[in-house]
Amino acid sequence: MSKGSPISPSLMANKASVAAKAAAAKTRDVASSISAPSDVVDNRVQGPNNVVPPTEMTGSKAIVRALEELGVDDIFGLPGGAILPTYDPLMDSTKIRHILVRHEQGAGHAAEGYAMVTGRAGVCIATSGPGATNLVTAIADAHMDSVPMVAITGQVSSAFIGTDAFQEADIVGITMPITKHSYLVTDAADIPRVLAEAFHIATTGRPGPVLVDISKDAQQAKTIFSWPPKIDLPGYRTVVRGHSKQVREAARLIAASQRPVFYVGGGVLKADASAELLELAELVGAPVVTTLQARGVFPDSHRQHAGMPGMHGSVSAVTALQQSDLLITLGARFDDRVTGVLSSFAPGAKVIHADIDPAEISKNRPADVPIVGSVKEIIPELTDAVRTQFAEERPDISPWWATIDRLRETYPMGFAEPEDGQIAPQKVIERIGALTGPEGVYVAGVGQHQMWAAQFIKYERPRAWLNSGGLGTMGYSVPAAMGAKVGNPDRVVWAIDGDGCFQMTNQELATCLINKIPIKVAIINNSSLGMVRQWQTLFYESRYSNTDLNTGHDTVRIPDFVKLADAYGCAGLRCERDEDIDDTIRQALAINDRPVVIDFVVSRDSMVWPMVPSGVSNDLIQIARNMTPKWEEED
Repeated sequence: MSKGSPISPSLMANKASVAAKAAAAKTRDVASSISAPSDVVDNRVQGPNNVVPPTEMTGSKAIVRALEELGVDDIFGLPGGAILPTYDPLMDSTKIRHILVRHEQGAGHAAEGYAMVTGRAGVCIATSGPGATNLVTAIADAHMDSVPMVAITGQVSSAFIGTDAFQEADIVGITMPITKHSYLVTDAADIPRVLAEAFHIATTGRPGPVLVDISKDAQQAKTIFSWPPKIDLPGYRTVVRGHSKQVREAARLIAASQRPVFYVGGGVLKADASAELLELAELVGAPVVTTLQARGVFPDSHRQHAGMPGMHGSVSAVTALQQSDLLITLGARFDDRVTGVLSSFAPGAKVIHADIDPAEISKNRPADVPIVGSVKEIIPELTDAVRTQFAEERPDISPWWATIDRLRETYPMGFAEPEDGQIAPQKVIERIGALTGPEGVYVAGVGQHQMWAAQFIKYERPRAWLNSGGLGTMGYSVPAAMGAKVGNPDRVVWAIDGDGCFQMTNQELATCLINKIPIKVAIINNSSLGMVRQWQTLFYESRYSNTDLNTGHDTVRIPDFVKLADAYGCAGLRCERDEDIDDTIRQALAINDRPVVIDFVVSRDSMVWPMVPSGVSNDLIQIARNMTPKWEEED
């Protein structure tokens, strides 16, 4: 907190009441401030529903005990002065595994990766000041991608809040715009309730991150702990079931549509509604497109899957949306990377929009039929309503499928061999997916390799694909893969990273090695900030300003990724020839006692296609440089 800067409202209110709370604490009967255990189980309190009778302990012990009662198994964190009181009893816990990261950002991304593969809230912990601010990128990332996460931070003692004390930062104020809720706890008696509320908020409704900032004196103070606590959230209500009238109206539109498309977003993944989606999609028989955040919620191999939409989506998916007369939008948010120029997006389509977050409905594109609720509940109701409509009359959408099939056959996803004779990065990623299979977990960084991983790996199940979609965080892949491997220890987990992204968080290889987390890292090394270089090629006359990283072919190779892997105790491999790709991947798959790092040296000139250039209509999608599809008249 800089001098002269305003303090967040929560801290201002707290600062004014610190003295009053301290005086009251001297005369208060401690036992009277603790709610007796309720005979009625509150389903908002997560965990095994144990009943813990009132027991005296410190606030720090209450933190650990509350996390145990909430069912937390794994925490990613890094200790420091303001959180040190909590790290002491954490050492004695037999239920919680703490994984010591090398940077707090790594703890946040690891918690995200854990949450994405398990569906449970990921937990990260850090100290005050720079420890807390190092979590901010991961918290923002979780907020953008609706990832359930609880971030616990230490704070300076309550008497020092607002005084610019050593390692003080107003982390509550900093994170207010990027969390579902942020708490400041200065009374040890509040710890059980606040943590229970934090997990409930993070995992219900539209999932997201919750920050719990706990002052050092609250951690050190004595309190009476009992479980379960009484949750007090009078203003927090989530609508789960959709309005039946709106569901019936949506079914009516579906029954009248000649060119329907399912526009499926990450909300279907978060709701665990893949099976429900499959039943509805097969009943309607319409094309299904899955966004970057929804890859795998509908099988790629399914006859109805038309691809991924968006700036680097398939021609069939992008065009299906553009030419549809009805968008059946489930858990998607009409973001700019999907719509292109919003005014030209799907101009002839009516919109059914189902989402658990009412703020998303009609935010970017007005909905003809808005349905607020969980798609887990809405989709089965819609399936029944559509079945009733189809009993009277079912539309013939075979001409629409003829158009989609022609697009898929004419413009399949593919790539050209590089003219410089180097390895095609798309081939590397395609072979990783083919040799590992659909049961693997694939975690991408941000940039060209992210798009290629979304395009060229076949996803057949939900929670197999992780990436930073909304915030676009370079450095996400390695720590998120680490968290994913902790959450899914029996699956093969690949971090597919760029040479730029990898250098931002590769220190977490030490965490992986020491904690026996054997992830596999594929560095798609084009010696460049690849996506930035692609834009410089296309839009800045190939003026490559500050995008050369000197890590690849015919460079000084700083760093040498194989030597770096060896320094971290990992297996280090390098592949520079097409004929070695499969053998190198197989070597990596055979090593399961430590992390593996593969330096795939690839062409720097390979680009991501298709592409909708920024600021234009999706109708102007390019399949290669200055090449747009040739539309037939009926298209």
